[in-house]
Amino acid sequence: MKISALKGFSDILPGEIESWRFVEEQAREVFTRYNFSEIRIPILEKTELFSRSLGETTDIVEKEMYTFADQDAKGSLLTLRPEGTAGVVRAYVEAELYKTEPQSKLFYIGPMFRRERPQKGRLRQFHQIGAEILGRGDPIADAELLMLLKDFFSRVGLEGLTLELNSLGCVQCRPRYRRELLAFLKERGKQLCPNCQRRMERNPLRVLDCKEESCGEATRDAPSILDDLCLDCKGHFEMVRGLVQKHLPAYRLNHRMVRGLDYYCRTAFEWTSDRLGSQNAVAAGGRYDGLVEDLGGPATPGVGFAIGMERLVSLVDKERGGRLDVYVAWIGVEARGWAFALAQQLREGGMSAEMDGDEKSLKSQMRRADKLRARFVLMVGEDELKGGKATLRDMDTKGQEQIGLDRAAEIVLARK
Repeated sequence: MKISALKGFSDILPGEIESWRFVEEQAREVFTRYNFSEIRIPILEKTELFSRSLGETTDIVEKEMYTFADQDAKGSLLTLRPEGTAGVVRAYVEAELYKTEPQSKLFYIGPMFRRERPQKGRLRQFHQIGAEILGRGDPIADAELLMLLKDFFSRVGLEGLTLELNSLGCVQCRPRYRRELLAFLKERGKQLCPNCQRRMERNPLRVLDCKEESCGEATRDAPSILDDLCLDCKGHFEMVRGLVQKHLPAYRLNHRMVRGLDYYCRTAFEWTSDRLGSQNAVAAGGRYDGLVEDLGGPATPGVGFAIGMERLVSLVDKERGGRLDVYVAWIGVEARGWAFALAQQLREGGMSAEMDGDEKSLKSQMRRADKLRARFVLMVGEDELKGGKATLRDMDTKGQEQIGLDRAAEIVLARK
């Protein structure tokens, strides 16, 4: 019986995984340069962690979480993590990092789970790279994250991304804007989709985030939160914009961007691509100054982001994935043993190497080397064994040279 993968759950196969590894390696290198430390958080958490942090009216909590009863604790519910920030903050509070590392810079890489309609770049099991700065409320931290993302996108070869910025205000100024927006929406209630009509009273800002065409049209002239910011929020946002302007002059303001989770405040941002269709966000995030306190810790500011890896990998040049260093091609049974020994020497010396176990034509082996995107092919046959030389071919330049068998490993390893 043939068993297929679940809908919305996808294998990452050889030929694809190389691009994933490339992205992850570049992330670790760039994030470390900005003094971030990696954290690994559980895939499974108590449901209340997400319902409390994300907000009861969010689409994630209302209809997208994979939740089930904990058999070991009657009445308790568990949830596969739908995002990473809540888990990182839970770990920060539980481990009391605010005592040992009050200014913590953390990043994570891993799968998330949401029960939503699978589409291009969005699966039910999807992957994120995320980063959080906890313990810093200054606008420098916000700008630093945006510079980190700029550097990271550059390292993986992405061009043409657009940065969108907004401020969501704070507990002081947002209530005033909320009342203004709610009054605006009530006048247009019949034009809103059923979901927005239902949640408008509880969280009117979410209506601005709705992707339904009718809601977009109805809220086209909605008031801007940027007009209602308090002096502190206005000053914070102006400094972020000033810092970003020097390095990312092409950014644009988007007063409709509210983010889909309740914990966000002040700075909010998205990096988008015009190559992804309607679901065009590659990375998104913002400030969440009340989340640590909401989850049982001391009053601690925070700011972070998450990158959708499926979308990111779809934009990365596939040629940037891993390459085989050396393919060892052999002709004749006597050459096979020498080729095996050489391949081992190269692997032990830090190069990737491959060879066939069964005897094949040189043409067939060269096709295999091409498929593996080998940088070099070392060719040896019975005549080469007798003459004490092998042929080393550079697959990029197509140049060839004769090298001595006794120094073959040394010469090839020098090309590492």
